[in-house]
Amino acid sequence: MGSEGPERDLIPALQRTFKPHLSPVITTAIDATGTLLATGAADGILKVWDIQGGYATHTFKGHSGIISALHFFEVTPPGADDGGSSSGKTTASRKKRRAREEAGQEGQKRFRLASGSEDGKVRVWDLINRSCVSVLDSHVSVVRGLDYSAEERALVSGSRDKTIIVWDARTWKTRLTIPVLEGVESAGFVARGKIAYTGGEHGKVRLWSVESGQEISQEQEVGGEGDSIVQIVYPHGQDWLLSVHADQSLLLHSLQSVLACSENVSLPPLPVIQRISGSHDEIIDLAYLMPDQSLLALATNSEDVRIVSVASPSTGDGERDAVSGNSQFGADIALLKGHEDIVICLDADWSGRWLATGAKDNTARLWHVDPESSNFTCFAIFTGHAESIGAIALPRSIPSSSAKRAVEADQPPALLLTGSQDQTIKCWTVLPNPQGSSRKRPASAQARYTRKAHDKDINAIDVNHNNTLFASASQDRTVKVWSVDGGEVQGVLRGHRRGVWSVRFAPKAAPSLGYGGSRGLLLTGSGDKTVKIWSVADYSCLRTLEGHTNSVLRVVWLPLARHDRGLRLASAGSDGLVKVWEAHTGEVSCTLDNHTDRIWALA
Repeated sequence: MGSEGPERDLIPALQRTFKPHLSPVITTAIDATGTLLATGAADGILKVWDIQGGYATHTFKGHSGIISALHFFEVTPPGADDGGSSSGKTTASRKKRRAREEAGQEGQKRFRLASGSEDGKVRVWDLINRSCVSVLDSHVSVVRGLDYSAEERALVSGSRDKTIIVWDARTWKTRLTIPVLEGVESAGFVARGKIAYTGGEHGKVRLWSVESGQEISQEQEVGGEGDSIVQIVYPHGQDWLLSVHADQSLLLHSLQSVLACSENVSLPPLPVIQRISGSHDEIIDLAYLMPDQSLLALATNSEDVRIVSVASPSTGDGERDAVSGNSQFGADIALLKGHEDIVICLDADWSGRWLATGAKDNTARLWHVDPESSNFTCFAIFTGHAESIGAIALPRSIPSSSAKRAVEADQPPALLLTGSQDQTIKCWTVLPNPQGSSRKRPASAQARYTRKAHDKDINAIDVNHNNTLFASASQDRTVKVWSVDGGEVQGVLRGHRRGVWSVRFAPKAAPSLGYGGSRGLLLTGSGDKTVKIWSVADYSCLRTLEGHTNSVLRVVWLPLARHDRGLRLASAGSDGLVKVWEAHTGEVSCTLDNHTDRIWALA
């Protein structure tokens, strides 16, 4: 869509339903005109349909296994060009042939349909004569990719036998076999048939010279299981292609570097223009990033952390958000890779430019977030816990002046706190970069102190507004308040009947409840279905809020607005509900019930 006027949502509507096969349909293809649909089924039968009319035009049988790939294309009739084998013909014969074409005897376009099967064979079908033109039998495993180049008069096929084969469309003989050394799920041509692309189990788009058979894309690191490519979509004539991955993400790659060079030049990996997540899986934790909270970091039940835009969309003037670089709400901005197991917890500092993550690989990482320069790097790695890290926290103190805030936003937080299933808490010192230098590799850090904190897993940690105290919540049903500097216990909160899942200090400007003391308030949520408000002055329970029908998994204090007279908080639980409470009265202000399953995170 253009930039004139606001973007409109596309609302899909069912136009027609086909019932083509007695067995499941495995693959489909649409021709270049958008009028024909081909369907391939598990019984080895493929059919061609008139989309507008809704009826079958062709039924082809011949494959002995599942149809795994389909591709429509058109071939030039033999001798139709002046250059090939017809160069020896006389002018008179050419005139006669042209006359026959004009009379309709030879002028019809030769429409073809290529089909690949799990038997390793590729069959080429003539849609005019309704017959099989050729059977290409060289692959020894499932054929997954098919494409045709009119300029090269060649068909390329890619298979899980870890090869791609280029076939001459005039003789249907093998022109070139390229060992790809990975199971191929998609293959095709770019650059007018001079270069072939492949994608498969390694999760990377690779480029090959059709002339030499050599790979022209530089070596790339093999991706994980979720990174494997299941399909590549390339609209011919465009300067981009789209790769579809096993984790239901879509990557849009730029082809400008490919189209601007020859096929024998070594090329860097195709740059990713945009990433689109088709599914976030279960969201375990989240945190706002950037001073304007225009980005959101998500821990999505995987070893990677996704960063998405939550900036307000533009109002039709075509301008893009200065920070996120994308005006679309929910657009993927970056993917933070480094952890080797599922990320369980994350936290952002006051500036929103530093993100801490803890994972099941027993390590924590500190990331620097700089979307203006598209820089999302791991600054430091924290290794020392013997079990999964389930809680992490960064300092909350905000510099007093704008000048200090501008300087300190680019410096890493002074410390990091982690809590683990090994029942210990570690306080780590983060060393800043020496002036004028930059780190090429993440730095390793040592713990300032380690404390045996609880008798069971530690679920949450939070730091108070002036970085003097921190609190830890555990499955042992207690919350402990510690001094940041010495790591000494200042108080123990007892009262919950089940494990405590979440803990939060009240913000600096939060009003007291009349008897909370000057040291502030503490908020906890537990598996006993209750939310409690505690005084940090004497560690007594001031309020017990009841209303959830299952475990309370997360609690947060809500920001204070100028017109607010009282303090509010929100809680979320396994009952799929978010409740907003008035802290002074303990009454529920509202209940949000749009979720259909447990809610792990609030921000």
